[in-house]
Amino acid sequence: MATQITNYQCPACTGPLQFSPETGKLKCEYCESVYEPADIEALYQAKEEAAAAAAAQNTGDTKWDTGNLNSDWGETAAELKTYSCPSCCAELICDASTAATSCPYCGNPTIVPGQFSGALKPDFIIPFKMDKDAAVAALKKHYKGKFFLPKAFSDQNHIQQIQGVYVPFWLYDGEAAGTASYNATVVRRMKRGDYEITKTDHFYVSRAGSIGFEKVPVDASTKMPDGHMDSIEPFDYSELKPFSTAYLPGFLADKYDQSADDCSQRADTRCEQTLENELAKTVVGYATVVNTGKNLHLKRGKVHYALLPVWMLNTKWQGKDFLFAMNGQTGRMVGDLPVDRKKFWGTLFGLTAALSVISSALIMLLQ
Repeated sequence: MATQITNYQCPACTGPLQFSPETGKLKCEYCESVYEPADIEALYQAKEEAAAAAAAQNTGDTKWDTGNLNSDWGETAAELKTYSCPSCCAELICDASTAATSCPYCGNPTIVPGQFSGALKPDFIIPFKMDKDAAVAALKKHYKGKFFLPKAFSDQNHIQQIQGVYVPFWLYDGEAAGTASYNATVVRRMKRGDYEITKTDHFYVSRAGSIGFEKVPVDASTKMPDGHMDSIEPFDYSELKPFSTAYLPGFLADKYDQSADDCSQRADTRCEQTLENELAKTVVGYATVVNTGKNLHLKRGKVHYALLPVWMLNTKWQGKDFLFAMNGQTGRMVGDLPVDRKKFWGTLFGLTAALSVISSALIMLLQ
């Protein structure tokens, strides 16, 4: 026979509640609060119903609305052409006057021109604000003083290979609402004669709230590491423009290879995490705070398609690829810089040898 064990927590301090046959009530072992069984059952029933409603809303009631996306480029389609990289399979779009010399993702110098076809038309674009000279200057500043940076990376001719690319992004509108609970403590220390007494008070803290989102960005290219794109945020949306091919000359535009539905989980996570962080920020004045539960749900709205400006440089060192990316609007940059291992180990061994000589000299002087 199946059995079910029900454990109730004290609403005041989350300690275990025990039923007292003498009083017919539930009593907390820690804070000694007393409750009517019917009140506790009603409280837990309300929590279960809220959790079920949130689960239903998150798993099937709503999806991100992609109905406004369209693939009608109109007359502008004739002004575009594509390049395909045979090495990493990147598909890049540009205007007819732009000549691509290498792939910005893998550095392959051979990319094959082709005829533009397919793909959704972007809703928005943020034009490049930093030109190539500014990007090169920022890159030089970024690696200045980095002694172990390989010469192949810092070489002037190599730096000139930096390429401006409009990276595809899905922008999600929506709202997150929910509750979160925490176990918190307040610690007090008191002097009693020769003794110091530490008293720890435990509290059950609950928070509820909602937050609206507009244009939560998720990059739509598998070739661009998500960490790079997250790190160069934010973009200034006040400079979003309705898409026009007039912004493309001289730049490439990556063709998305992940749909809005493919990227929806990342958008969900970003919205929920933001709400969770904002609720946690309101729990202040305690020595410790531990999250004990959350009940979050999303109201998913419109999805927009945008091209955002990024300066990119791919370099190879000892058989490994290193990708550098910089926000083409703000100049914020990120990249895993390679290390010249020969120079690193040579310097390390040199320092070790020098320290050994100094140690030996000190020992001789002390004898």
